[in-house]
Amino acid sequence: MAAFKTLDDLSDIAGKRVLVRVDLNVPMADGKVSDKTRIERVAPTILELSKKGAKVILLAHFGRPKGEPVADMSLSLIVTAVNEVLGDKILFASDCIGPDAADAVSSMKNGDILLLENTRFHKGEEKNDAAFTAELAKNGDIFVNDAFSAAHRAHSSTEGLAHHLPAYAGRTMQAELEALQAGLGNPVRPTVAIVGGAKVSTKIDLLQNLVKKVDALVIGGGMANTFIAAQGIDVGKSLCEHDLGETAKAIMAEAEKAGCAIVLPVDAVVAREFKAHAANETVAIDAIPADAMALDVGPKSVEAINEWIGKAKTLVWNGPLGAFEIAPFDTATVAAAKFAAEQTRADKLTSVAGGGDTVAALNHAGVADDFTYVSTAGGAFLEWMEGKALPGVEVLKKD
Repeated sequence: MAAFKTLDDLSDIAGKRVLVRVDLNVPMADGKVSDKTRIERVAPTILELSKKGAKVILLAHFGRPKGEPVADMSLSLIVTAVNEVLGDKILFASDCIGPDAADAVSSMKNGDILLLENTRFHKGEEKNDAAFTAELAKNGDIFVNDAFSAAHRAHSSTEGLAHHLPAYAGRTMQAELEALQAGLGNPVRPTVAIVGGAKVSTKIDLLQNLVKKVDALVIGGGMANTFIAAQGIDVGKSLCEHDLGETAKAIMAEAEKAGCAIVLPVDAVVAREFKAHAANETVAIDAIPADAMALDVGPKSVEAINEWIGKAKTLVWNGPLGAFEIAPFDTATVAAAKFAAEQTRADKLTSVAGGGDTVAALNHAGVADDFTYVSTAGGAFLEWMEGKALPGVEVLKKD
């Protein structure tokens, strides 16, 4: 049984006004939506409620208008794309509160889908202002949150509404929460985490939380250099936060205390310049030339990482192992991703990944669809991995 309320806990909703918080903050190019992934993710919740006869009222933000109406951040710009995904004609209201919203809601028929204007056109949204929240609540009987990506924000449309109306998780939110529970909440062990990316400074909380939760922590990317340098090894011109050496040592000490293995690169692919197909060589991690930089982990490191993935029952991944955006420094990330996907397909591994660069890296490797779950939530996914409570999730928990 889920620890949070879902659409399965809802019955007899025909004719009910259901306010559904969705993530429609989609990328645009030449005035059109260039990627409909986020719309596609929330479609199941919207269509399920509509088919059950609810009056479905969509709440969403778009861009950062800072509490004022901005023409090129109007949700009216994405109506066509939403229609294409839902295969239906949705209605649109020029405001999310006030007479325009109220009139649009009152004219809805059972099964209708109405998109209200950008909630961030009002300053009260991001302030979680009580008066603004109350105005939003006037248009609904039930609140459904299907925007995990905004769940780390205590805004009116993500957290405030749950204090005014019966609140439930939508299907996308439910899938995300169940995947995260399987990843770190109550994982099947052994559990391995891969954390990469450029800097330790952006992931201190994450690393400190993970060493207490997983059996092995693989550290790659530029951040691995900080841990290597902290052990007195010269990393040449590699990206490295030397001032965080003591922090790296403290994390390694905490890992040892918790019985978590820290897996660092034992070799590296190095180059003298950061560009595609730059002349490169593979060297032992303690033999990086003074004028070179590590841009990927080497084949022996990949072998060690894949050995851990092979032993794991659960894998959580955030961040690439190298500069995957440019060949040939994508080799390690692609190799590890393909092996994790292979293990997942064989039902030997539950694999949960998230974060913008991670999603891009898995897409680059062609295996994103093979992972158990890939989160597109960005900041919310990272805060969850850091062990932080997410306001938009906390209010959905069952009493």
